[in-house]
Amino acid sequence: MFRTTKRIIDWCGPYKKRLYLGFVCAFFATWFGAAPTMVAAYTLGEVIESVKSGTAFHTSLIWMSFAAIAVLVFLRFLFSYWRAKLQESIGYELVAEQRIKIGDILKRVSLGYFQKNSAGDILSTVTTELSTLELQGMRMINEVVNGYINVIAIVLCLAVFSIPAALIAIAGVFVSFLFLHGVSVQSEKNAPVSEKAVEDLSGAAIEYVRGLSIVKSFGQEGASVASMKNACKESKDINIKIEKGFTPFNCLHLFALKLASVGLVMITAWMTVGGQMSLPVMLMFCMFSFTIFGSVETINDSAHILGVIDSAMNKLEKVEQVEYIDQDGSDITPDGYGIEFQNVSFGYDSREILHDVTFQIPQNTTTAIVGPSGSGKSTLCNLIARFYDVNSGVIRIGGRDVKDYTCDSLLRNISMVFQNVYLFHDTIRNNIRFGSPQATDEQIVEAAKKARCHDFIMALPDGYDTMVGEGGSSLSGGEKQRISIARAILKDAPIVILDEATASIDPENEHLIQEAISALTHGKTIITIAHRLATIQNADKILVVDGGGIAQQGTHEELIKQDGVYKRFIEIREKAEGWSIG
Repeated sequence: MFRTTKRIIDWCGPYKKRLYLGFVCAFFATWFGAAPTMVAAYTLGEVIESVKSGTAFHTSLIWMSFAAIAVLVFLRFLFSYWRAKLQESIGYELVAEQRIKIGDILKRVSLGYFQKNSAGDILSTVTTELSTLELQGMRMINEVVNGYINVIAIVLCLAVFSIPAALIAIAGVFVSFLFLHGVSVQSEKNAPVSEKAVEDLSGAAIEYVRGLSIVKSFGQEGASVASMKNACKESKDINIKIEKGFTPFNCLHLFALKLASVGLVMITAWMTVGGQMSLPVMLMFCMFSFTIFGSVETINDSAHILGVIDSAMNKLEKVEQVEYIDQDGSDITPDGYGIEFQNVSFGYDSREILHDVTFQIPQNTTTAIVGPSGSGKSTLCNLIARFYDVNSGVIRIGGRDVKDYTCDSLLRNISMVFQNVYLFHDTIRNNIRFGSPQATDEQIVEAAKKARCHDFIMALPDGYDTMVGEGGSSLSGGEKQRISIARAILKDAPIVILDEATASIDPENEHLIQEAISALTHGKTIITIAHRLATIQNADKILVVDGGGIAQQGTHEELIKQDGVYKRFIEIREKAEGWSIG
């Protein structure tokens, strides 16, 4: 429990000063909250003593007590306000920075990281774990730190009036601490299990939402809902089991403190009867005894949540310690934009995709990559952009190993148009501007015109300010593709990678898109994964990928004369593109 508290304090970093000042304010707020009870009890005792002895009672004491209570209540709320102002926003500020930091980290890891870690796991880390820290972290450590500081102060105060009372309080707090330790141990043991249930539930929800169209088209709603229901049931059962495990420790912790409160009443009553304590002091103890441990009683919630926070911080540290794919890279501006593969081998986990691949793409030329499905065409493009690192061999851009670059300095030189376009849940304007955040509205419109999407954008109700659904779900495949091309035109990078960029374009607009691509690719180094004959035939070089290697390379005229994969591929494409209805 204290170890986790220290971790949170260390995590606060530059906010520590505010945190410590908040502890001081919380300490005074607690004491100013308890003091009115003590003043009222003491005043009541004086009244009783006055009645008992028959002496005159000065009413000024009541007014003085009332004034003192009013001042103490004001001071309590004043220090509570200062504590909240100092501490409450720390969690929000830190977590906001942490989420941005995680976003930057995820930009710099290999895409293999996302194959080894599920979307539910990553989502849970960024949302659930960080939300726990954001909402509970500061409050929990404040309760633990000030809870025990207040207990120490209370025990010292009790010792002034009665050593036996102080010893009873110490015994009650010590026994309760033992049970709180049990809560903390249980929490640390259960936190990973609970988090796994949350991750599974998040993953099941994401998969359910993403697969709804497939589920409906095959009429398998029951099968799809089953996995979601199982995840919900597992989460419910695990959380109930965890709560049942905490209950005995929570009850025993509270029982120890209440028993100590009873002990304080008994010892002070016994001392008063024996003449060792005055009646006003005894009444003060009696009224105070059942609130005296209030700051410690709530620590059971903290002990429970601190275990969850500790596990969350472990996950955050794991994310922060992940190896950057470009951690040894430098911000480099290449001297040229030619691309070279030298003896490159690569595989996903144990499955090798490319083996000993060697080729060159000269600057300002167009290279088409063709081959059967699964041969490694997209993998070649992903390696150029360094979404993954090669297992062996070297990839060079401008004569420099891509490993010498940072991701930002490398990708600054590359525009990519994917077959499966992703648009952000934002306006069309901002989706195009993603290619160049500093672009003006005029430049955005010009890029859209070149990509032949200006007309359909203007036909939308809000034009360029039209919101697109997540992933661009409110637009057709061809519309998304053209916006993606506009984004790439706006970026104006010297290397352009086209992964079946015209795959989703309808025949009526294909020639317009080809014109847009020509504008995009003029005077640049082009790599295009293509199946259309027109694109392939006009390429300066064709790479034929098959069986994990480069089976053939050359121009269309050279390769069509050779027996091999390319010639068979062209024959199949000609038959496919030349079909007609008889």
